[in-house]
Amino acid sequence: MKLNILFEDDDILVVEKPAGIESQSGKTFEPDMVSEIKKHINIQSTKNGEPYVGVIHRLDKPVGGVMVYAKSQIAAEALSRQVSGHQMEKIYYAVVCGKPVDNFCTYVDYLWKDGKNNCSKIVEKGIKSAKPAELDYWFVDSKILDGKEVSLLKIKLKTGRHHQIRVQMAGHGTPLWGDRKYNPEFQNHVTKGNVALFASGLSFLHPKTKKKMTFSIKPKEGLFELFSWQDAF
Repeated sequence: MKLNILFEDDDILVVEKPAGIESQSGKTFEPDMVSEIKKHINIQSTKNGEPYVGVIHRLDKPVGGVMVYAKSQIAAEALSRQVSGHQMEKIYYAVVCGKPVDNFCTYVDYLWKDGKNNCSKIVEKGIKSAKPAELDYWFVDSKILDGKEVSLLKIKLKTGRHHQIRVQMAGHGTPLWGDRKYNPEFQNHVTKGNVALFASGLSFLHPKTKKKMTFSIKPKEGLFELFSWQDAF
């Protein structure tokens, strides 16, 4: 797998994760981002031993987009503090079934993770282990696909919960196209595909220089090609 590296120095590596690839080392023999990054560092470096690759945040396997990995423990700790302090800005684009009522809205829900079934659910505040989840979305464009309306949304993720965008969009009546876990229209599909969700933008402070780093990629494949992008970026 050829890595699309957007930035690299001694502390961090910013890369595009392809849809269908795990963000971190898995239990299978399939390719994953951490293993591929370690191979890349080994080729570039003259140091002996296994290189350090710190996983700072994650994308679901069927979701592609921009990710940052740390190349040292110190960098990993600094970036992780930004994640926990909600200082790392994440922008996504999603194709949802239907059209939201409002062109802009903030969703605030409480999500409960069902670890046994690897899914999350919107629950009432006060439920044990439920965590607040918040995001903003902007309507960009809509099209008719197979007689049904689908919409392109820009989403700013304010918290990073398990399957957050997929769960909240489904819970508010506009599930993601291709989502076999949360969209009833796709739950009985035999063929596996990728969810129409892409991590398009990432901003954070460099762990050493404290300079603001901003990276942006336009989704190019699948349903994203249907839409007008003139007002998206």
